[in-house]
Amino acid sequence: MEEKQSPFQAAIKPGLTIGLVSLALTFIAYFINSTLLGSAWFGLVAIVLFFVLMIYFGKQYRDELGGFMSFGTAFNFSFIAIVISGLVGLAGQIILFQVIDPSLAGVLADQAFETQMSMMEKFGQDPDAMDPAVLEEMRAGNANSFTLTGQLKNFGFGLIVYAIIALILGAILKKRDKSLDY
Repeated sequence: MEEKQSPFQAAIKPGLTIGLVSLALTFIAYFINSTLLGSAWFGLVAIVLFFVLMIYFGKQYRDELGGFMSFGTAFNFSFIAIVISGLVGLAGQIILFQVIDPSLAGVLADQAFETQMSMMEKFGQDPDAMDPAVLEEMRAGNANSFTLTGQLKNFGFGLIVYAIIALILGAILKKRDKSLDY
């Protein structure tokens, strides 16, 4: 009889795979046009691809377990895979923003600031009426998120988001053996 993998062991390969796919997508977008990295549609495509891959790998693991998986096992598998994927992505982004193209951070920070300004205008806020110090603080906050410290901080805060996503995926992937209810 085959020994079943723990959620941690089973999540390593999918986490690495999803992280590398995410990284490849990021570098492809960078080489096509670096401003794509700041576009909403790129983020949407990345999120959809991420969820599709997580569900695919989760169902594979559930099948390996005999077709049934508890919520706790599904959550553990998902969270570990997401964290591993996030670490791979973080390493790639640090290389991209700190080594390959340090000026890219400024371009994306400016793009994010312009997006914030247009959103404010859509909601009726006139950016020209705002205190220049507040606008400069917003611009600096965007720029700081691309520094090494900012990237590490964002990953730390991202762990909370990863846990929420893993809860959702755990609910999707769990499957109870109803024959044991009697």
